[in-house]
Order: sequence, then C-alpha cells, then structure tokens
Amino acid sequence: MSIEVKEISKSYGGQKALDAVSFSINKGEIVGFLGPNGAGKSTLMKILTTYLNADTGTASVNGSDVAADQKEVQKAVGYLPEHNPLYLDLYVREYLAFNADVYKVNKNRIEEVINLTGLTPEAHKKIGALSKGYRQRVGIATALLHDPEVLILDEPTTGLDPNQLVEIRDLIKNIGSDKTVFLSTHIMQEVEAICDRVIIIDHGRIVTDKKLKNLVKDTKVEQVIEVEFDKAVSMETLQQLPSLTDARNTKGNIWELTFTSGTDMRPAVFDFAQANSLKTLQLSLKNKNLETVFREMTKKK
Repeated sequence: MSIEVKEISKSYGGQKALDAVSFSINKGEIVGFLGPNGAGKSTLMKILTTYLNADTGTASVNGSDVAADQKEVQKAVGYLPEHNPLYLDLYVREYLAFNADVYKVNKNRIEEVINLTGLTPEAHKKIGALSKGYRQRVGIATALLHDPEVLILDEPTTGLDPNQLVEIRDLIKNIGSDKTVFLSTHIMQEVEAICDRVIIIDHGRIVTDKKLKNLVKDTKVEQVIEVEFDKAVSMETLQQLPSLTDARNTKGNIWELTFTSGTDMRPAVFDFAQANSLKTLQLSLKNKNLETVFREMTKKK
C-alpha cells in the first residue's frame, strides 16, 4: 500500500479541518483529491508529507508512519506544495544542485530530471525569467530529484494557460506510469484526463471515493434535457412529466427540463410530447460529467 490514512482528524482552534478521514491508495495509482476551498485538502497533504501532525488517527506512506518515521516518509515522497517555493534569482541547474545537496543525491540526477520534465530548453535561465508553466516544471523536477515512489502534488496546474495545462498534464501522466501520484486540483478536466480514481472531500469528510469510470455512472445527479417542441406548451402541462424539478424556457419553444432520476428521461419526454399532440424537433441530454457530480456532492444542504 503506497498511502494509508486511518481516522485522521485535525483542528485549527475551534475549526475542524479534517474529521476522521480514512482511505488507502495502491502503488501505481493516480488519484485526484477534490474538494471546495477550505475542505481540508492541503491540510491532509501536509500531514502526509510530515509538514503537519494530525490531532488523532494514523497515516503511513510506503509502510512508514508519518509521525514516527518522518525521515523514511520524506525519502519516499516528492512534494509540490500549492505555492511552489522557488529562489527566483538562481539559475535552474543551480537551484536543482542546491536541492540535490539537501537530498544527498548524485549530481547526475539533475540532468535526468531536467530531461524528464522537459526543462532542457530553459535550463540555462534564471528561474525568475521562466513562465509559470516552466516554474511548475522546476517544482516537479525538484520533487523528483530523490526518485521518490510517491508524488504528492497540491494544485499543480493553478494559474497555467491552456497550452501549459496540456504540457503539465502530459508530464504528470508520464510520471504516473511508474509512481503513485496523489494530486489536488480545482480543474475537473485535468482529473478526467489524468486520474484513475477520485476522492472528494467536503467540510473535512470524505463524501465519495470511486474509480473515475464508475463515479459519474453511479452518482445520481440532476439530469438536464434540452427539448424543442413544434409549438408552445405551458408550464402547467409540463408538470405532467415524472421527476421534473425545474423547467426553463430558453428561447421560443425550446425548454431546459431538469429531472431527479437515475434513468434517461428522454423517452418520457418523447412520450409526453405524443400524449399532448406535440412533436419534438430536438431532444438532447446534457452530458453528466465530473463537474456536475462534484457540484452535487459538495452543494450546501
């Protein structure tokens, strides 16, 4: 087991950041850790990397306890914090050499991580002269210097432009081919493109933990259908539709119909049209994706 978390709780004063959180991650998985701001993501990552101590519960990385075996955990983990700390006046190789001394790794490893993270074209520059995307690459290169088995990335794509997003996404996927990767992000498309599994946390508690391919399929969320009828229909008539929770007339005879149902409601809309002497000129189901599932899981009750 690469990461194991059992009943971890952490409070700041009277505010509980983590409330009896438990999960485990197998070797080689790429797991997305999602949650609203303040949900407890960064706190848990700091506990796993030994920057913080939990109030109660236990956690281990590669079998080493994060409280009792901190040195072993630090050897096993590469960490990119949310606010990537870099010395902007240092050259890329100079900065990596400094960190190589900290980790006590062979200097040959510097060129290996430069090549691995695609830093070669910019490696001769000062970090302060790099774009945000290349600065993130420097942070990831630093996290990889000691060849850790587990990579923990806190918001690795924040502030990147679309091209940089694709580049960092591909880099993380490549790294994940032989390492366990645990990453947090607010960008749902990145999770869908990178991760095998998703853990969602809200108010310090795990609200779901599933394989990505099953999460959207298994989660009951509001279903939105867009339909265009051949003539006007009243709101009162639409109320005949089962499981309808909202109906919004967007333009002319086009309606957005919202249902709470685990089954595709398009056949019901078609049958409704026939029963009321209407024709459906278009009928489409708006895609249910990770973003809709996330909103459903973390919406205020």
